[in-house]
Amino acid sequence: MNEPQSIDSLTEKTSDALSLGGLPRRYVIMGAALIVIVLLVTAFLHRHAKIATLTELESAPLVTALPPGRTPFTMTATFTGAIVARYDMPIGVDSESGRISAILVEVGDVVRRGQVLARLDPAVVGAQVASLHASLEQARAEAALAEADYRRAAAIANSVGALSKEEVDRRHAQVATTTARVKSAEAQVAEVEARLGRTEIRAPADGLVLTRTAEVGQAVTPGAMPLFRLARGGDVEMRAQIAEQDLPKLQVGQETQVRVTGVDAAFKGVVRLLAAVIDPQTRLGEVRISLPHDKNLKPGAFARGEVTVGSDVRPIIPQTALMSDAKGNYVLIVGADQRVLRRNVKVGGTQPSGIVIVDGLDGKERVVTLAGAFLRVGQLVRLVASKDAA
Repeated sequence: MNEPQSIDSLTEKTSDALSLGGLPRRYVIMGAALIVIVLLVTAFLHRHAKIATLTELESAPLVTALPPGRTPFTMTATFTGAIVARYDMPIGVDSESGRISAILVEVGDVVRRGQVLARLDPAVVGAQVASLHASLEQARAEAALAEADYRRAAAIANSVGALSKEEVDRRHAQVATTTARVKSAEAQVAEVEARLGRTEIRAPADGLVLTRTAEVGQAVTPGAMPLFRLARGGDVEMRAQIAEQDLPKLQVGQETQVRVTGVDAAFKGVVRLLAAVIDPQTRLGEVRISLPHDKNLKPGAFARGEVTVGSDVRPIIPQTALMSDAKGNYVLIVGADQRVLRRNVKVGGTQPSGIVIVDGLDGKERVVTLAGAFLRVGQLVRLVASKDAA
């Protein structure tokens, strides 16, 4: 049997057990105590941080943040302008001054080519016409008398001693002179009759009377302001300005939808003409849209046009979610740790449902939709429950 161990042997074994790597026992005890202290401090700090985080979360602002998803939509180009006459014809007096004595049409009347629109007082020109007609009749009578006299002289010219050759020639010359007078009188009559015709202001083509500035009793002269404006054929169109980046998307012949103020229904139009240049000041180009004949399409009316130029699938966010600063457009999103992050985005246009984002979002991010301007990047936030957000 083994003999009981002595006290000195137990003490030596205990000292060996409490020593590590030959270190004195007091250092081992101190190390163990230090480890315990570190663990206690770590646990305390972790608990304190957790309590602080819970307290911060409870006081964090409540925000609405929803993933926009990806929505199919049609891309459109919009433009604004006015309804105008396609062929606007100003009508005034040609070369005859006078005073207006009658007006025969009003604004909105449909007229035919050659129809009298207004008349000038013909009193002076009419008297000249009557006088020249009388002069013409006199010249014709003198010419007829000279012709008859010459014929008689020519008939007896061969009789001995009746008339000399010189007398016959003189009477023949008289015929030529009176004939020339007749032609001169006829030309004068034609000129004055033309002047009399110009006292009637006529429509140069079929069309619609757009404006009338003529008034009875008004004195008019050639070169003055037009008395009437006529839409030739009654054709109207929309002349609009479109953004530089949208102009290449349009083509002649494309169908458009045109709306005018005060009319609920849209009018179908067709792109007739595209601008060849861009205004360097406004960065806009002109587009002209042919429109059908309709009483509601009145020249001068404000109009808005829209043409479909394609389709796509993109995230669409509310207008309230988009913000901008010196760095460009951006939105705020809520990360997995409930903190606010900034995301730069590129806008591709607008739709009735919101702003189209073509770069920066894939549709799965939780985008802050309201009051983003009151938040800061890195801020802890709480999210509104989906049923509350609805």
